[in-house]
Amino acid sequence: MDGHRTTRRTVAARMTALAACLFVAAVFSCQKKGQPTGATSPAKPANGTLTIKGSDTMVQLTSAWAEAFMKARPEVEIAVTGGGSGTGFAALLNGTTDLCAASREISEKEKKQAEQKGIKPIEVTVARDGIAVVVHPQNPVGVLTMEQLKKIYTGAYTKWSQVGGPDEAIILLSRESNSGTYMFFQEHVLEKADYAQATRLMPATSAIVQAVSTDKTAIGYIGLGYAVEAKGKVKMLAVKAHEDAPAITPSEEAVKAGTYAIARKLYFYANGTPGGAAKDFVEFCLSEAGQKIVRETGYVTVK
Repeated sequence: MDGHRTTRRTVAARMTALAACLFVAAVFSCQKKGQPTGATSPAKPANGTLTIKGSDTMVQLTSAWAEAFMKARPEVEIAVTGGGSGTGFAALLNGTTDLCAASREISEKEKKQAEQKGIKPIEVTVARDGIAVVVHPQNPVGVLTMEQLKKIYTGAYTKWSQVGGPDEAIILLSRESNSGTYMFFQEHVLEKADYAQATRLMPATSAIVQAVSTDKTAIGYIGLGYAVEAKGKVKMLAVKAHEDAPAITPSEEAVKAGTYAIARKLYFYANGTPGGAAKDFVEFCLSEAGQKIVRETGYVTVK
């Protein structure tokens, strides 16, 4: 799921050009707030290759979208590459990707770099996600507060016994710093504090799943879609926003309801209003069929 994935199928699909025009007007009328509604595919599809780079969290979802899109559009080849949201933004700024997949908003620094290069990043929310905190299935700890998570990942707590578990050292696992998940977790859980020096930075979400599934003392955080897929290998912890709050296990319902504390939006970024295959693909992702794939892959729909 991480890395590079390209798929093709052969099924034809055609809809009206009017729907496409209405979609473009709705989707890209607002750069920051745009959460467009789904629309059908245009009558005259664009040919060629579409490149999408960025968030490892979104590789699974984007690849599923790409596969379904290419079933209907065999004349378009889509290349999906992970590496982290930072990698995607760098590719967008360097002109080496058509779409950047990002699990965080573009930073002020990246905005300034884009302006200097004459690039105009357009943001579209395509799905939502919860960050699941995961441990080994045999770990007796089932609930943590946001404050406990902060203390664990900043190094204030170093043993599981400090949060109701066994008297064993906690092995901290995190994504690398170019990951949108890393930055989101640092901002929303650590409240922008530094990660503990003992934190092990993992190159991919799959590496965190593998490590947690084999180490009873490890703790990590991954996208909800990956946690659902890894059921049985890892255990998702319930999280309390504060000590007196209810313990909420990450789920589609909890993310939509706003009751789960560690949730976020997932984005595509383009240089200006997308055209051709990029526009068609974004349109498909936001359509009823595209949002059905969001649910099927364990993520949360935009509505």
